[in-house]
Amino acid sequence: MLFRGFVVVIFVMASFVAVPFDAAGSTKCADAEGEAVILNNDVPSAKTEAAARAKWAAVEQTMGVEVKAQSVVQNMALVDDAVSKQIRGVVTSSKILKEENRKDTFWVRINACVEPSKARDALSSLALNNSVAVFIPARKPRTTGGYERDEFDETSVLSEKLIGRLTESGFTVVDVAPTQAIDAAEIEKAVKNNNFLSVRSLMYKFLTNVLVIGKLDYNISTRKGQDIGYGMSMPFNNVTVRLTYRIVTKEPSGKQLILAADAMEGRGLANSLEDAAAKGMKDLSEKLTPVVVDKLSQYIKGIAKKVVVKISDISDLGTNFEVKDTLQNIAWVTGVEEKGLGEFTVSYPENTVYLANSIGQKGNLQIINFSTNSIAARYRKQ
Repeated sequence: MLFRGFVVVIFVMASFVAVPFDAAGSTKCADAEGEAVILNNDVPSAKTEAAARAKWAAVEQTMGVEVKAQSVVQNMALVDDAVSKQIRGVVTSSKILKEENRKDTFWVRINACVEPSKARDALSSLALNNSVAVFIPARKPRTTGGYERDEFDETSVLSEKLIGRLTESGFTVVDVAPTQAIDAAEIEKAVKNNNFLSVRSLMYKFLTNVLVIGKLDYNISTRKGQDIGYGMSMPFNNVTVRLTYRIVTKEPSGKQLILAADAMEGRGLANSLEDAAAKGMKDLSEKLTPVVVDKLSQYIKGIAKKVVVKISDISDLGTNFEVKDTLQNIAWVTGVEEKGLGEFTVSYPENTVYLANSIGQKGNLQIINFSTNSIAARYRKQ
């Protein structure tokens, strides 16, 4: 069950320049919209909910967040509950610019001012431990008009193979290169100098807690036609592709922790330099992917916490076993212990809001309430 639902944010670029967040003391303002369903003709409550959503949208907008809360938690009501307390202090002021009662929903447009330092903390609370940003710039050979030159590309055989293998393993791959969140310029320099300041800002931007950052380079070991002794010449170009990488995460305190660091290489033989380098990258990707997957799975297992799940209206062992099986099949649940009828201890590595959301998506379970370490739900017979 471990790899179902894994959200992976992939960056495979020549290099990057990430714009750091504003200084802690500054305030940013933006217009944002929010909408809420009107239930039981309760317009005031719908207006309040719509305004809260608009404030959160302003937080995401001013901080430049690419992965929205709605996209990672489908049940927006749970998101509202999770972030409503944090909006206080994050949004320093707000003003409703326009509002509309649209019969079934209430819509508002507001102008809200946000304090970046507190907004970062609020966003961090929704960041996924199983969401990974991968930065692997690729230097590749290119021969045009008889002249050889190097080029950096946004994609490579290694990146495509890596994405494909991650998808096959059950990862959800989000390719954010088209968002222009990074500019091909200085990732090699950042890796070489261990400068992760800008990279850390991207962890907030894409709601991720883990980075795989590295540098992909090549070397021509033997050229086609080169004398290799005994009157023989090399029939192919022999290219060695080398990758140095680190897997980095951030602790709750904000301190960075290196989970793994390594150097790997692959080799390729072909008539052209481009094809030889591509084969070398393919060879390297086959070595890299299982190692990265294993390191990340160990990390996820290691940070799993215990969440008490109490489900009412369970009256027999058969139903209890059915609910336990349902909980065990939720993405990223690493273990479920029965404590009694309707009471379970669930091992889970993420924010409780994600577990609550997954439980709420099951047709026979209805969420009543949840907190950091507990969830209350009700069993409904189908």
